[in-house]
Amino acid sequence: MWETVPAIVAEAVAVGAVASSSATAERPVIDAYATLKALVAASAGPSSVNPVEQQPDSAARRAVLAEDLQRAGAENDQNLLAAAQALLAVVRAHQATAGASAGVDLERVSAAALRIRQVESTGTGVRVVDGRFSGALEIGSVTAGKAQPQDPPVARR
Repeated sequence: MWETVPAIVAEAVAVGAVASSSATAERPVIDAYATLKALVAASAGPSSVNPVEQQPDSAARRAVLAEDLQRAGAENDQNLLAAAQALLAVVRAHQATAGASAGVDLERVSAAALRIRQVESTGTGVRVVDGRFSGALEIGSVTAGKAQPQDPPVARR
């Protein structure tokens, strides 16, 4: 788990880079990421975010950003911490909203076999994040989340 403000901020920059560049990115995610980037640029330099934006999955690039922030004295920067936490909260809320209609949602799966079948979902129905299976994985019939509310019947006179 992250322990320092610079490490939390570096991780939030990586999360924000991915979330704000997706085709479904919502304005609050984009705005929160822009706010964090501006604060990081003011603290560690205008190009400090670029390597993490280019390779957000790179732990090494996040570590360099955290080190740059540490060197810049960001260890106790409550504004940076608040902006990072706000971005993570907005991304989390966006993912919950976006994922509400998605069923399945695999990420980095490398499997010999996978079969999922029927999944009705209005909430997460099967989410696998970092997979890696060797052999058959069968899930079956999943119904997840709550059912969509029905429109109320038309009132009669």
